[in-house]
Amino acid sequence: MTIDLLHSTEEKMHTAVSILKKELASIRTGHANPALVEHIKVDYNGLLMPLNQLAAISAPAASLLVIQPWDKSSFSSIEKAIQKSDLGLNPTSDGSIIRINIPPLSEERRQELAKVVHGRVEKEKVVIRNLRRETMDELRRQEKDKTISQDELKRALDQLQKITDVFTATADQVGRDKQAELREV
Repeated sequence: MTIDLLHSTEEKMHTAVSILKKELASIRTGHANPALVEHIKVDYNGLLMPLNQLAAISAPAASLLVIQPWDKSSFSSIEKAIQKSDLGLNPTSDGSIIRINIPPLSEERRQELAKVVHGRVEKEKVVIRNLRRETMDELRRQEKDKTISQDELKRALDQLQKITDVFTATADQVGRDKQAELREV
């Protein structure tokens, strides 16, 4: 019973770190990355759809994104959605593809983004700690109901703390990696 509970908690913590990685991938650095724009919602025939469902997105160079819409009628909608996004990007189109040059970040913008990264890392660490707390409460309830012994509770709590430490450290490392990427000029 405790093994299943710990495994379930570990999976949830892994999911939290995966979400963090996905969120941080969408934060703009000086390098072109398809994840930067793939989440942008585009008004396509009255529906809001993510850009990656309407076009192929690639990064052929360090400072260039290329978007190839599958439906030529979606060109103007895609361009408008990119311009309206808070990424500060200006798309150019030649009729068959949309190009986005990624300008280098100013030092001030890098510092702002580093703070955003730190905030998102802290948010996910809170999620991880809340998962730990919920699992601890469940383990203590099981011990109170005599489903598990005090020794099993102690072992499970120790194991839970080790799992939590691993995922907290992983979240910190993901944040440090992103901040290092932001510092690159």
